[in-house]
Amino acid sequence: MSAPLPAFPAGFLWGVSASAFQIEGSPTADGRGPSSWDAFTREPGRIKDGSHADIATDHYRRYREDVALMAELGVGAYRFSVSWSRVLPDGHGRVNRAGLDFYDRLVDELCGAGIAPVPTLFHWDTPLALEERGGWLDRDTAERFAAYTSVVAQRLADRVPRWITINEPAEVTLLGYGLGEHAPGKRLVFDALPAAHHLLLAHGLGVQALRAAGAREIGIAASHSPVRAAGDSDEDRAAADLYDTLTNRLFADPVLTGAYPDGLAELLPGPVAEDLEVISAPLDWYGINYYNPMLVGAPRAAAATDFGGIGIPSGLPFAIEPMEGYERTDFGWPVAPDGLRELLAVMRERYGDRLPPVYITENGCSYGDEPDPATGRTADTRRIAYHDGHVRALHAAIVEGADVRGYFIWSILDNFEWAEGYRQRFGLVHVDYTTMERTPKDSYAWYRDLIKSGR
Repeated sequence: MSAPLPAFPAGFLWGVSASAFQIEGSPTADGRGPSSWDAFTREPGRIKDGSHADIATDHYRRYREDVALMAELGVGAYRFSVSWSRVLPDGHGRVNRAGLDFYDRLVDELCGAGIAPVPTLFHWDTPLALEERGGWLDRDTAERFAAYTSVVAQRLADRVPRWITINEPAEVTLLGYGLGEHAPGKRLVFDALPAAHHLLLAHGLGVQALRAAGAREIGIAASHSPVRAAGDSDEDRAAADLYDTLTNRLFADPVLTGAYPDGLAELLPGPVAEDLEVISAPLDWYGINYYNPMLVGAPRAAAATDFGGIGIPSGLPFAIEPMEGYERTDFGWPVAPDGLRELLAVMRERYGDRLPPVYITENGCSYGDEPDPATGRTADTRRIAYHDGHVRALHAAIVEGADVRGYFIWSILDNFEWAEGYRQRFGLVHVDYTTMERTPKDSYAWYRDLIKSGR
């Protein structure tokens, strides 16, 4: 048996996460419009198991049941996302009151259960009407996002203590527009950089809209990984530095310092200097999504690299290499808890006082454990070990001086895992995708006990 977990600071926030497209289903209910991901799932070969998210976990109809599961778990907060096209079916213009009413009911249900609602305003599901006009390659999408943010904030700001503008702009840019693995499926490689700028501009404009509506405690949820050079050569170090710049600093530097890394600003569209003043508006907190470190070196072969099901094309000036000596999740990602401590140390060193208090807004693992047919129990011991290790690493980072205020597990439910379909299970709660029955796993009990202990 592992040693007891160390005590966290008083008021530390324990939460769980999910996103609208992955759990809600009901894609046309009550006037919702289509999103880029609805269209993407209909394109042959895009989703690895050939599935779609029309039902997902049916959260749109079963949200009360899911909130009850969270209440039993004892979490202090639930991070969910708002479907932009459920609120504005065309991405702008007419407001769909029935769609907005759903989030009003969800927020009330959470507040009634003593759970703080933490809405994310954009978690990858761009309204299809906007995507067809250029999506995040078009500057106008950032303006449309700000208007949508105002609509949501005006309805919910009186009950929401903490907001997230954009989730993982790096993944939208790189996987959606650069490599074509996610919606909208474009393979523009470095020509995807305008999407990065417009996502960050949307974040800044969203902050303005939230402040104007009286919203409190505003942040962003950005994915970050410590990047390690695969070797000691100058070429390996340069490749790792470039990868770090494109996946970490390209998105954090503008928000936290008001400047892009050297050489990038001139590659971006629009009045970049003026935009950076908007992008770098002060935040109340900064969200970090952490899953694993990255080992990067100079290209060593012409063949494409495959990492976690994502094909990295040959011809790029860096190569992602496998990390040896680590256990792996069912997604193929290395289990490296100390990478979280390492990442937080890097962020502190890089940004100093410009880094506001941090929340770990995502951390999780995919394991395909199924309920025992005789007992119904899902003994997901690997997930427990994963989170135990990461919570200990997080505590070590706090002891070293990191100002971390909370930890959100990804995810409360098994769900539609983007291009993987239903092949990967991240949930603390098992979902039978035929019956929609929810069954808490052993990891759910572990997290419940951790929260109850006050550790």
